[in-house]
Amino acid sequence: MAETQTATLQVEGMSCASCVGRVERGLAALPGVSDVAVNLATEQARMTLDGPGRLTEAVQALDDLGYPARTETVTLSVESMSCASCVGRVDKALEAVPGVLEVSVNLAAETATVTFAEGAVSVGDLIRASTDIGYPATVATDHATEDRASRKEEEARGLARRTAFAAVFALPVFLMEMGGHAIPAIHHAINASIGQEASWIIQFFLTTVVLVGPGRVFYAKGIPALLKGAPDMNSLVAVGTGAAYGYSVVATFLPGLLPEAVRAVYFEAAAVIVVLILIGRYLEARAKGRTGAAIQKLLGLQAKTARVLRDGEPIEIEIDALALGDVVVVRPGERIAVDGEVTEGRSHVDESMITGEPVPVEKTDGDEVTGGTVNGAGSLQFKATRVGAETTLAQIIRMVEEAQGAKLPIQGLVDKITLWFVPAVMTAAVLTVLIWLIVGPTPALTLALVAGVSVLIIACPCAMGLATPTSIMVGTGRAAEMGVLFRKGDALQRLASVDVVALDKTGTVTEGRPELTDLVLAEGFDRADVLARVAAVEDLSEHPIAAAIVRAARAEGAGRLRASDFQSITGHGVTANVDGRAVLVGADRLMLREGVDPGALSDAETDLASRGRTALFAAIDGRIAAVIGVADPVKPASRAAIAALHDKGLRVAMITGDKRETADAIAAETGIDHVVAGVLPDGKVAALDTLRAGGRQVAFVGDGINDAPALAHADVGIAIGTGTDVAIEAADVVLMSGDLRGVVNAVEVSTRTMRNIKQNLFWAFAYNTALIPLAAGALYPALGLLLSPVIAAGAMALSSVFVLTNALRLRRIAPAMDEGARVRGAPTASAPVAAE
Repeated sequence: MAETQTATLQVEGMSCASCVGRVERGLAALPGVSDVAVNLATEQARMTLDGPGRLTEAVQALDDLGYPARTETVTLSVESMSCASCVGRVDKALEAVPGVLEVSVNLAAETATVTFAEGAVSVGDLIRASTDIGYPATVATDHATEDRASRKEEEARGLARRTAFAAVFALPVFLMEMGGHAIPAIHHAINASIGQEASWIIQFFLTTVVLVGPGRVFYAKGIPALLKGAPDMNSLVAVGTGAAYGYSVVATFLPGLLPEAVRAVYFEAAAVIVVLILIGRYLEARAKGRTGAAIQKLLGLQAKTARVLRDGEPIEIEIDALALGDVVVVRPGERIAVDGEVTEGRSHVDESMITGEPVPVEKTDGDEVTGGTVNGAGSLQFKATRVGAETTLAQIIRMVEEAQGAKLPIQGLVDKITLWFVPAVMTAAVLTVLIWLIVGPTPALTLALVAGVSVLIIACPCAMGLATPTSIMVGTGRAAEMGVLFRKGDALQRLASVDVVALDKTGTVTEGRPELTDLVLAEGFDRADVLARVAAVEDLSEHPIAAAIVRAARAEGAGRLRASDFQSITGHGVTANVDGRAVLVGADRLMLREGVDPGALSDAETDLASRGRTALFAAIDGRIAAVIGVADPVKPASRAAIAALHDKGLRVAMITGDKRETADAIAAETGIDHVVAGVLPDGKVAALDTLRAGGRQVAFVGDGINDAPALAHADVGIAIGTGTDVAIEAADVVLMSGDLRGVVNAVEVSTRTMRNIKQNLFWAFAYNTALIPLAAGALYPALGLLLSPVIAAGAMALSSVFVLTNALRLRRIAPAMDEGARVRGAPTASAPVAAE
């Protein structure tokens, strides 16, 4: 009979007795769930379950009913994990805790992220579950990355000391035994001086020091794991070196137990294996410390202190003491402490570490500043608007840490294989020994021992466990340095499979606000004068197009004139008197109404309209003076970015609520393949489904509130970082820069990281799989070659070092596009991604 357990869930959304009834009926209907009691006052659902798996079903049922169970996520720092099988055991132990819904264990980061039902389990239960199986756990702190880096640094120093100690004692053993085999003169010299028996006794004492000292950790962890029926890498090393050492001890002190033909010692194998594996772990510790380099850099951007005004006087305080509303004083060259709004002063701020844009941005009253950026030559005062964990920099660090700790779908296959890998290796080693004993040539016992130990040592699955998480950590870290934040780790894998990139137009491809693009003058009129008079009229209007004309006049330094008798004519335009002259600004129908002949400028107006511009006429004292073109201009980098996406084999679509003529003009200007125009926000979702035809994977890039549904619906949602918080929350990837270059960089990082992961997995699996038969003696019948356990240990260490070194290459990913990126040529022609 299944063992029952009682579980309590915290339920959200219940407001009345009928809610309670629905929840009770929904839970009671589940198989294996009984004695359901729901309390509206405490918002709890209590039930009896016939197995731990039922709780997950209950949580899902509550979610389907619309009364979700409250969940909590905690990240634990887990010690002593050394290989993929360790990850599997920690994962299994945590999943077995009643109330746990999801577990993601990361070997490279040495963390376990656990999502559990609130009230059904405590963090203490999770810590105990991991600690009880030999992997001590603690709750990760806000400074977990810093702590891990310093811990890895200390671990590397400790391993260096242990490795050096082991090498000092192992080297004489290696020289005495292997030197005697390789150089007969050494063998004769040993026999002529101290004799073979004394040589073996010296090797025994030296090897014992190595195994009892630096090598003790393999036995202390490996043997208990083996006895519990859950062998890991330490078990393989312990059994392998223990077998070599034990056989050698018998040959040295009880030689009568062995036939004379097989009396040999393998002390050098046991000692050198320990040295080589310690070297491998030392290199791993150093490399693991470097995988978090990007987080370290981001943490380094945080200011430690801030100068705030207290009673009108600036005083320096710790950054943690800053409160919302504090006025912070920033001197030239200082790092800005937290996010805020400038209240006094003018300066240029270097925001490159956040946005990737190298040009400093001017800041003055009312402008926002971001913590971590660097002030230029001016002085600023700003009011703190976000402090502590709410600052932009803190959120970036949090997003990167979450992405680095994510488990990609590809890791699922690895976990399934590695769970059985170590037991399979031990079985293979036993079979190897038996086969050699049964059919091997003389001395069969010695050859069986060598082959069995080699199989155990060469197959350690360290590289398998490191293959995926190290690449994720380094790849997402490098992406963050390039201004690309993967909010969800699995987006890293999905983005590499995307076929189509769909773009919102306004604020994504274009600047997001109208700008004056053209001013075609009639004969006899001066540009500065016309622009000054038109701006004086439009300054009294609230229309966005009017604001664009005023901005252009200010930028060109046109004279500031005052308008009077202003009148807005709905659907036509505006009129006013400027410095004694009558000025009309509006559509052609306004000119027709007022009897003004556009004359030769009619052709210019038609041309502007065909290029997607909003065309307006300006008349002064009854004469046509100019035709004005206003448009939402394409961002400078858009055309080059779209060309770069084409170069990567991707098709590009644009989905916009704007009219067809404007959208087609933008598409023609930028090289976009396919246009969906005139759609509402829900129409963007439908357009994505159309683009998915034929099984295509679609990424959507947007920045506005109206883009949130499409960002959430796309296979990968990419939010422009200058957009709204709603869009960013709905996205899988956030671009800190305000243009499409970040999309190209995101695709580049995703593609390179997934390629790196596949290289690592191929190496780890193919390498181990290919070398196991070699270690078992597959080449011996044909070539007489049998792999030495020492070479096997070196090969095993090389496997892990290769994986880590390969992952660290991702730190050298260069931005696919930078500030100076230019179009290398016209965008390549592409077939439409879907029928119009």
